[in-house]
Amino acid sequence: MSTVPEQPSSPATGDASPGADAPRTVRRFASVIRLRPEKEAEYRALHADAWPQVLATLKRARIGNYSIFLRDGLLFSYLEYDGEDYDADQALIAADPTTRRWWELTDPCQQPVESAAAGESWAPAEEVFHLD
Repeated sequence: MSTVPEQPSSPATGDASPGADAPRTVRRFASVIRLRPEKEAEYRALHADAWPQVLATLKRARIGNYSIFLRDGLLFSYLEYDGEDYDADQALIAADPTTRRWWELTDPCQQPVESAAAGESWAPAEEVFHLD
């Protein structure tokens, strides 16, 4: 299952939403996984035409500024979360039937990195520097 991995909170940016009483906390997440070389073309094609329902579910779950990069067979994912209940929003993503079908296509393209914990697909990366 390809939900965003559990990881320590990144430092908050403290950006304020217009009209908000308090600054909105944005948490940054990064993670890595290997791309199976024989699946690269398939993975690229899937993401070149990402399903609108999957994207809408991510947005409903307060996920934004989401990118996946590829270098030397390693996928690097970066996203920002600006919700209040990360676990609940991850459960919303995992419960979406369209997203689950999407994962049935994308998961076979991926292989966890050697340092991933047991049962972990995308392994969290630690933020060591950030510039606003």
